[in-house]
Amino acid sequence: MEVSMQMIVAVVKPNKVEAVKSALIELGVLGMTALESKGFAKQLGHNERYRGPKLDAGWVPKLTVFVCVKDTDREAVVQAIIAAAKTGSVGDGKVFTLPLSEVVRIRTGELNEAAL
Repeated sequence: MEVSMQMIVAVVKPNKVEAVKSALIELGVLGMTALESKGFAKQLGHNERYRGPKLDAGWVPKLTVFVCVKDTDREAVVQAIIAAAKTGSVGDGKVFTLPLSEVVRIRTGELNEAAL
């Protein structure tokens, strides 16, 4: 049986994670994981404010959001994340999609799409 699921990894500004969560819930995506992270990209040398103080952009605070979806939902979820996280300024983040080969729900043992 061919598995058709995607792992979507989105790196967003911390103040945008609630908007991302709301957008995903509105689409019917009821599970996600968010981890505090730090990163940098093209904004290196750019100072950013986070909760008041200026920060060296060598390590800018971010949140990394992980969402697993069926292939058919991938595009809608990616577009919802982009719309919710976009501010139009440097450091808005990135969205990555990766194929998933297997998902197991620990509590029940359900596999793949049934475990989403």
